[in-house]
Amino acid sequence: MAATLILLSLTHLLFLLPSTLSQTPSAPAPGPAGPINITAILVQGGQYTAFLRLLNQTQVLTQLPNQLNNSNQGMTLLAPTDNAFQNLPSGTLNGLTDDKKVKLVLYHVLPKYYSLEDLVSVSNPVPTQAGGSKGSLGLNFSGRANSNQVNVSSGVVDTQITNALRQQFPFAVYSVDKVLLPSEFSEAPAPESGPSSSPPVGKKPAAKGPSAPADGDASSPSNNGGGRRMEVGLVGGVVLFCMAFL
Repeated sequence: MAATLILLSLTHLLFLLPSTLSQTPSAPAPGPAGPINITAILVQGGQYTAFLRLLNQTQVLTQLPNQLNNSNQGMTLLAPTDNAFQNLPSGTLNGLTDDKKVKLVLYHVLPKYYSLEDLVSVSNPVPTQAGGSKGSLGLNFSGRANSNQVNVSSGVVDTQITNALRQQFPFAVYSVDKVLLPSEFSEAPAPESGPSSSPPVGKKPAAKGPSAPADGDASSPSNNGGGRRMEVGLVGGVVLFCMAFL
C-alpha cells in the first residue's frame, strides 16, 4: 500500500513538472546597442588629445553621431596621434581659417564603414566628407592582401594605419601617425592680374635719357666733324681755282 502511494505521488510530480517549467520566465532579449561614444574611444586610446580638441573646436564631434545614426553604410574615422600634430610645421594649424580647420577634420572622415581588409582592395580615390573646389576630396589606400598593413596617401602626406581603435560595424576608428593634409592646402592661388604698365598715381614717369645715335646719323659728333672737313676742302679748292685765272 505504501509503495502504491509513493508511485502515485511520483507520477503526480512528473505531470506537474512540465507545467512548472513552462511558467519559468525566459531571459530578456538584448536591447538595441547604445549610441557610439567617439570621445570615449579616443580617450581610451590615450594619445589623441589634440585631435579631440580640434573635433570640439570645429563642432564636428557633435555632428558625427547624428550622421552615423542616420546612415546605413556606417562611418570610418582616421585619428592622428598627438605626435602627428606635434610634427606639423610650426604655425600650420594657426594659419588655417575656421573653414579650413573644418575641412581638415572632415578629411579624416570616410562616410562609409571600411574594415582593414576593405581598405586594401578599395577603389581609389576613396571620398571623404571634406568638399573641395572639384567635389569631394579623396584619399588613396593601398596594402597587401591578407595583411593588416594599410598605407594611406593624400597626395601630400603618406603614412600608415598603425592601430585599430575600433573595427566593428557601423563605426571604425584607425590611428595614423601623420596629419593628412589635403593637396588643396598646398596649392598656390592663381594670380589676380598682371602688373600694370602705367606709373603709380602721383608719380611721374622717369625721363628718358638721350638715345645713342644710329650709325650714319648726321647728328652724331663724328659725322659732323667729317662734314666740316669736307666743307673746308671745297672752299680751299674754289680759292685755288680763282687764283689760277688771275
